[in-house]
Amino acid sequence: MEELLWARRIRAFRKLKGFTQISLAGNMGIAVSILGQVERGSRVPDEAFLQKTADALGVSMEELQSH
Repeated sequence: MEELLWARRIRAFRKLKGFTQISLAGNMGIAVSILGQVERGSRVPDEAFLQKTADALGVSMEELQSH
């Protein structure tokens, strides 16, 4: 269930910051399919992915974790 919590948090911040999946994935240097899998909850993000996501969104890890 942890992957669903991350999925919701990442998707919410992405939309709040005005990113599409394509633009955020491009900023992160990853494939759109990977971001889509994380946002659907079918892939569990590791610590490095979460840090890269926070950096690309311009938020801290704490903000991403507590949203």
